Amino acid sequence: MLKETVKDTLKEVGAVSKKTKASIVSEEIGEVIEVIGSIVRAKGLSSVKMDELVEIGNSFGIVINLNEDSVGIVLLDSVQNIEAGEKVKRTGRIADVPVGPALLGRVVNPLGEPLDGGAKIVATERYNIEREAHQIMERQEVSVPLQTGLKAIDAIIPIGRGQRELILGDRQTGKTAIAVDAILAQKNTGVICVYCAIGSRADSVAKVIDVLEKNDCMKNTIVVVAGGEQSPGLVYVAPYAATSMAEYFMEKEGRDVLIIYDNLTFHAQAYRQLSLFLRRPPGREAFPGDIFYVHSRLLERSTRLKKEYGGGSLTALPICETLAENVSAYIPTNLISITDGQIFLTNTLFSKGVIPAINIGISVSRVGSKAQLPAYKAVAGDMKISYSQFEELEAFSKFGTQLDEETRKTLRRGERIREVLKQPQYHPLRASEQIVVIYATNIGIFDDIEISKIALVQEELIKRANAEIKAVLLEIDNGEKLKDEFKEAIKNLAEDVAKKYIEE
Repeated sequence: MLKETVKDTLKEVGAVSKKTKASIVSEEIGEVIEVIGSIVRAKGLSSVKMDELVEIGNSFGIVINLNEDSVGIVLLDSVQNIEAGEKVKRTGRIADVPVGPALLGRVVNPLGEPLDGGAKIVATERYNIEREAHQIMERQEVSVPLQTGLKAIDAIIPIGRGQRELILGDRQTGKTAIAVDAILAQKNTGVICVYCAIGSRADSVAKVIDVLEKNDCMKNTIVVVAGGEQSPGLVYVAPYAATSMAEYFMEKEGRDVLIIYDNLTFHAQAYRQLSLFLRRPPGREAFPGDIFYVHSRLLERSTRLKKEYGGGSLTALPICETLAENVSAYIPTNLISITDGQIFLTNTLFSKGVIPAINIGISVSRVGSKAQLPAYKAVAGDMKISYSQFEELEAFSKFGTQLDEETRKTLRRGERIREVLKQPQYHPLRASEQIVVIYATNIGIFDDIEISKIALVQEELIKRANAEIKAVLLEIDNGEKLKDEFKEAIKNLAEDVAKKYIEE
């Protein structure tokens, strides 16, 4: 199937031309020297280019190594039936993918071939898989918020359109859930989403697709899948191909795009495998010396463009897996230094039932409040200070020492902030709904309510706010500051809702 698709594409883009009497067509053909894992070494291709697509028997590959006497080719499918002496044909075309609106709502592999059983994708344009990042002069500052729908992120670790925010944590701590929530939060915002599954299990990818379909979010989403059972070559090119698909909407249509890389740990491992097969010198943890460049050139493509260069933005949420919460390991430290902040998830909080399990002390956004709705600035600072004081005092309170009234008050407030920051999976909230709850918590309205009832109070407060102070919510969502009259309206409503639960 792969061979037929690539051949059809070559015809479409004019790479395969008919021989005519008026023209002479020369064809460069090489020969396979050896096959190691998913890497083929070939000779006789003196004019081949880096990243060029080549044909080997019934398989296709991409040239990723140029030596004096041979080239290294990474295969995009199985190495079976390829032996030394096999012919290698140049296609004369740099590896590329179809781009455009035809991909929206589809599940594809890194070459743009459908995996959802739907019709063949007919695209009017194709972009190279490897593309240069935009120059600094073509970019503008990150100042427009990208809402994730999660209180803990939007209030304390805000993300802007064009930013790169790393999500890292151990296995099964909810990293993918945060990324999927961010996609769900874009449902009616006009933001295009690209979910790139790198080396993931088929069942976990199917679960994500199912959630997106049930929430009617697939129509503005492209899912690019390179599963763990695929060849390392296909896993390696997956994030670059997905980024090219996303860049079309940023550059040609001036749209805001969100891209999820899930996850770059598997991507690094696939690249390490390819590099070892290519006999490149191993470095720390057996990764090749250019592993930093592999990820930096990928993430540098995320940006916010000036109007004259398209005016769109590409926001990246790369995911990285840690081992025993070791953020100082090689790949996590690389990615932390490349990105504009990180959201760190811990097993400790996850096991306590704090979901999302975000460690607010270590997590940071280097863009900060520049990319945050004005109303957040009136509530986020107070909440972060209260929560930080609570975390500091909580450790001491466990020793059973006698506490003064002020300390007890800080602990009560902190416990309720932690409860308020909890949020069920796949239930993102609008900015105004978050601010209503956070403001009510900050001014102590929930202090006398039992912890077990906080979720019920929160739910009722949001429901009544949408019914009774709808105009206030709309103003906040439209970027209005948290005016005194807004504060008064929220306070009165919150007190009325809380009264019933305090009496009970």
